[in-house]
This record gives sequence, structure tokens and C-alpha cells, in this order.
Amino acid sequence: MSDTRVKIAAVRRLTVHDGPGVRDTVFVKGCPLNCVWCHNPESISGKPQLLYHENVCSGCGDCSAVCPQGVHEFKAGWHVLDRKKCISCGACAENCCFNALEICGKSMTADDVFSQVIRDKDFFDPVGGVTLSGGEPALFPDFSAALFQKLRQAGIHTALDTCGAVAFENYRKILPFTNLVLFDLKGMDPRRHKVHTGKDNKLIHKNLQQISAWGTPIEIRMPIVPGLNDFPEDIEQTGLLLTKIKTLTMIRLLPYHPLAAGKYAAAGMPDPLMQAAGKPVTVPPSQRELENIAGILQSYHLKTILSR
Repeated sequence: MSDTRVKIAAVRRLTVHDGPGVRDTVFVKGCPLNCVWCHNPESISGKPQLLYHENVCSGCGDCSAVCPQGVHEFKAGWHVLDRKKCISCGACAENCCFNALEICGKSMTADDVFSQVIRDKDFFDPVGGVTLSGGEPALFPDFSAALFQKLRQAGIHTALDTCGAVAFENYRKILPFTNLVLFDLKGMDPRRHKVHTGKDNKLIHKNLQQISAWGTPIEIRMPIVPGLNDFPEDIEQTGLLLTKIKTLTMIRLLPYHPLAAGKYAAAGMPDPLMQAAGKPVTVPPSQRELENIAGILQSYHLKTILSR
């Protein structure tokens, strides 16, 4: 239904990394997984969240003056937040002239989002469009289907970025209006997958096969995190699995990077890949490591692209 409301983390205009061409990418809040390497940690929870960008805070105290819950205190020149008290009312963000505070999670309908992205239609031609990402848009099938239906009626290409960890009944509602599925494949070993994402991969692999059987083109997106999911035997198993996906268009390798550290800090969340001493658990893969992984997949005659 077009009046279904979903919490939207952000609408990024004119992106080039979330599907073919120039696109607007809509990030929903709420995800069934909790990946330790997540680059959008503010989209994991389905609830609105207060984000605090310390680097632009002036210490003026205007937020403290309007907060009804006493979340903000200033001690010895430091802005201290008691996030447990926060009800995400947004009063502090509205009163912050430096944009150091914001509420992530605006309630929007499909019509609301459509009216925003349709303004960029002229930039999408000839192969661009709109991508639904997150978070996990398939958690909200009525919203996603309604938005994609409106976009298709307007002649705009649609792409669904999904982790695959939801019931296939949800996809049945969305796929009739989906031009391309960007399917995240995070690892083959079920035990390691559960450790690193919170769930095993049985349903994910089943959904991948069912989406392919539906006939929708699929681009596989593989995060590569050294020491966590880059084992040669896992890559071999990935190649074997993907030879059975008849609608596969390509595999895109996404090397891990630590650039999300600022997002974790803004949301007041611990970075799972950062040790207590401030040292990273892992490092980005080298070009040679990526090329070796690509070589294994290409040996199965699978088109593989390296992203940076």
C-alpha cells in the first residue's frame, strides 16, 4: 500500500555505486542481520536514532536548553550525551545551527519518496534509476512494491539491494516491479556467517535461487573482509553456487574499508571491528588479494569486477 510508512535513514542523490548509471539511493532503517563490517550501522535499527557529529559541535549548549529529557550535558568543555534518556523527539537537532545533531529515521510513504526522487529523473537517463537499500528494504514489501510500481510507471529503472535474509513471500510482492536485484553474498560457511552476521546463510542461499528462478537479473555483491570471509575454500564454494544462478549478470567485489568508523561514533555504537585499544581487527584487502579472489571466481566463467 502506498500509505505504508517506513523509517528512511537517507536519500542519497545522484550516486554511482548502487547499480547501473546515475541513481538516487534510498536507505531504509531496519535489517535482519547485524554484520560486524556493516558500513551503514545507523540503518540496522528500525527505530529513529539521534546522531551526534562531534567534529562540528561548537559547545554552545543550545541543545541542552531545549531537550525535555536531559540528554545533553556540558562538562569541562565536553558535550556528553546520555542516549538512554533520548526519545528521538528531534528538539535538539532542530535547535542546532551547526548540524551537529540529527535524527536518523524520517517516517515516509512511497508517495513521499517518489515525489523526492522523481525530480532527478532527467539525470537517470539512459541506464540509471533508483535503488532501494538499507537496512533491508525487503522487510517492508508493501512500501517497496508501491514505490517500485510508481517508478516503473514513470519509466525509471529499479534496483533492490538485499541481504536475502527475509521470507520469500516478501520478494513475491516486490519482484514484479524490480529491474535488477543487487544481492549481498557475505560468506559460504554457515557457522562463520552466523558469527559475523547474526544468522546462518541457509535462507539467503534459498532466496538467491528463487529470485533467479523468478527471472530477475541479479548482480552479486561480495564484501571482502580479510580474515573473516576471504578464505579460498569459501570463494571456491561461492563459485560453485553461482554457476547455478541463471540470471547472474556479474559479481562485484567490495573491499572492506574502515570509513564507517565515524558513523558508529555518531550513532553512539561500538565498532565491532575496532579493538578496545583503538586498533582495527582487520585491514582492507590488498589489490593482489582481490585479484586472487577474482581469479578463482573467473575460473568458473563468472564475470567479476573489483570495486574500490
